[in-house]
Amino acid sequence: MKKALVAGALGVTGRALVSHLLSLGDWEVVGLSRRSPEFVTTAKYLGVDLLNRSGVESQLSGMKDITHLFFAALQPAANFVDEIGPNLAMLVNLVETVERSSTSFRKAVLIEGAKFYGAHLGPYKTPAKESDPRHLPPNFYYNQEDYLDEHSKGKPWSWTALRPSCICGFAVGNPMNMATVIAVYAALCQEMKLPFRFPGSTTAYHPLVEMTDANLLAKAIVWAGENERCDREAFNITNGDFVRWESLWPRLAEFFKMECAPPLRLPLSEFMSDKEVVWKKLVKRYNLLDYSFQEAAAWPFAESIFNIEYDVMSDTTKSRQFGFFEWVSTEEMLVRLFSQFKKMRFIP
Repeated sequence: MKKALVAGALGVTGRALVSHLLSLGDWEVVGLSRRSPEFVTTAKYLGVDLLNRSGVESQLSGMKDITHLFFAALQPAANFVDEIGPNLAMLVNLVETVERSSTSFRKAVLIEGAKFYGAHLGPYKTPAKESDPRHLPPNFYYNQEDYLDEHSKGKPWSWTALRPSCICGFAVGNPMNMATVIAVYAALCQEMKLPFRFPGSTTAYHPLVEMTDANLLAKAIVWAGENERCDREAFNITNGDFVRWESLWPRLAEFFKMECAPPLRLPLSEFMSDKEVVWKKLVKRYNLLDYSFQEAAAWPFAESIFNIEYDVMSDTTKSRQFGFFEWVSTEEMLVRLFSQFKKMRFIP
């Protein structure tokens, strides 16, 4: 049996990864999260504050058989500089505790993202390749990757970094998940008898965008964790296709059985600030899972994604060259996820 330590185990990536690992049958899984899982699982979950070094050591120092560390934890901050300290500290605390405690430790897989290339800053070179030069810091992904690269030298363990883009899956209380955002937005529009209108700018309706299915990413994480050829390498991991909101939005309107209206830029953070009462009515009327409005969708994140007015594209050639051949249709992924959300009573 291999034993995985999953940091951020209740996030959109971590939740899919834990499920995938358990399905493989030859993994023991320990999930780390500040919250307890709201679902039944055979994985062991520990409530750990990864910023508390002594707490991490006291809870994990007895685990002598960890083989893999999968790091999908994220600590948001007010600005790019302030992101560095906590996100680096969480990784350092875990790595140094695990490598001292476990004689079996052999791989750390770090989840980064398209922000590595400056996708959050403005138009950038596309399609982005792993060999592209870095932008001017700060960027906490640089600090994390540099730490792993330097700290692992001469050690019996190595690392791999994966760079997904706009991860989609199911997780509540997660700051970055477009699937749940779109689902909740559609449910609210239906309830208020409004058409399904793209809430970003008209310009943002047309560029190419990409997404990463959380289940696909989970497979890539295991692939990278078990493949020595991936040691000390970084890989873009996306669905493998590109879409435009102008083509995708009408298809989503069709799924939700709603009229599709022209784009209109809406300041979602402000316009959703009074919609909790509508959400509560939906939860009560349709006996939905009792998640708070704040847990269900992250509107500041949605507003930023819906207003990206340039192409977001990552080249996935390198991952295929190294042997990862999985792909997913983005349109089919979203339809599958929304169908799943309905079945599990997350939305009506």
